Amino acid sequence: MRAEMNTNKKILFQTLGCKLNFAESSAIGRDFLNLGYSVCSNGESPDIVIINTCTVTDTADKKGRQLIHRMVRENPNAYIIVTGCYAQLKSAEISTFPGVDLVLGANEKVNITDYIESINQKNEQKVFVSRPAEIRNFRPECSADDRTRHFLKVQDGCDYFCTYCTIPFARGRSRNASVADTVKVAEQAIKEGAHEIVLTGVNTGDFGRSTGESFLNLIKALDSIDAPVRYRISSIEPNLLTDEIINLAACSTHFTPHFHIPLQSGSDHILELMHRRYDTEFFASKIHKIKELMPDAFIGVDVMTGTRGETQELFDEGLRFIESMPFSQIHVFTYSERANTKALDIRPIIPMHERRLRTAQLQKVSDRKLHEFYESQRGKTATVLWEASSDGKTMHGFTENYVRLSRYYDPEMVNVFEKVKIDF
Repeated sequence: MRAEMNTNKKILFQTLGCKLNFAESSAIGRDFLNLGYSVCSNGESPDIVIINTCTVTDTADKKGRQLIHRMVRENPNAYIIVTGCYAQLKSAEISTFPGVDLVLGANEKVNITDYIESINQKNEQKVFVSRPAEIRNFRPECSADDRTRHFLKVQDGCDYFCTYCTIPFARGRSRNASVADTVKVAEQAIKEGAHEIVLTGVNTGDFGRSTGESFLNLIKALDSIDAPVRYRISSIEPNLLTDEIINLAACSTHFTPHFHIPLQSGSDHILELMHRRYDTEFFASKIHKIKELMPDAFIGVDVMTGTRGETQELFDEGLRFIESMPFSQIHVFTYSERANTKALDIRPIIPMHERRLRTAQLQKVSDRKLHEFYESQRGKTATVLWEASSDGKTMHGFTENYVRLSRYYDPEMVNVFEKVKIDF
């Protein structure tokens, strides 16, 4: 099928989930614009609605269902396309929703404009979803949010198959473009005004698996670009965070002292049940290495509470480890069962109310650690990249080590670096 030029139709995007989804939606939007479509403005009625979904938790599935039904209800005359991770895993379910015209999986999402002919034709087949083993399409993509930050998709898919996770089934195996092709996308974003680029992926540090290269090759190439730009690594598995990567970040003028590293649990037994590829001793060694070279580095970690097998004793063990570490912030997630995952065979099952109590307890630890980190930065000099204002009175921005600051709004300072003394 070939998409045809159409200068009359309006398109509306609705995106849920991770920054990867937003980068993909941005790339899909450019494809449609190149075909003559225009983005639907406020107050206009869309001809096409594209819903890019997430499925990382039960809550994500619920939000996806609610959004689909709302878009159908609010846009009765629009052609409704549902794609993304929820569509990949629950395509049969979504195809039964009244008003949904087309369901596309992860492989098909990359070439979504190839299916546009079905908008003008009666097509009995409304579901196009490849099996996970067949998901191979990939292209590096970059999107900008309204805060001047750009998100560069450098990798997709995952080969790890952690017991609690459905992402390998939703996004396929690990894959990427070459370093050269990825750098070209970054260079274009910089040319268009990007001053901060966040490297994103499902398993970002696994970059290079499909091209015989490495994540270190990529960040060295990006670091060599002579431009007023800084980079953040959105998330990287601890076993892929090599000392070479840490050393480069410590010496680089472009890569920021800001790390986001999934921990998931501070208990070695739970990490083993999850099939994670490290233990707490190894994780701690990476954190201490970062702090040794970059004492002011911001370190955020992901932690999941209430996973199957997490007895009160094991939760307390994990909590003690987390308390002992110089983390700046903890992103706490409440575990929810996902179909077809090996975690469903693990016992005991933690009641949902107990999971939520543990989440609340860890969130308090996170709030305290974030406050302590901010206080440790008071009075120091840092560089802020200022973002646009939402109210026309105050503007915000982040330092290189992710301290959020504010100042009076000045439109001339949007997307501008400024050296400041940190105060709150």
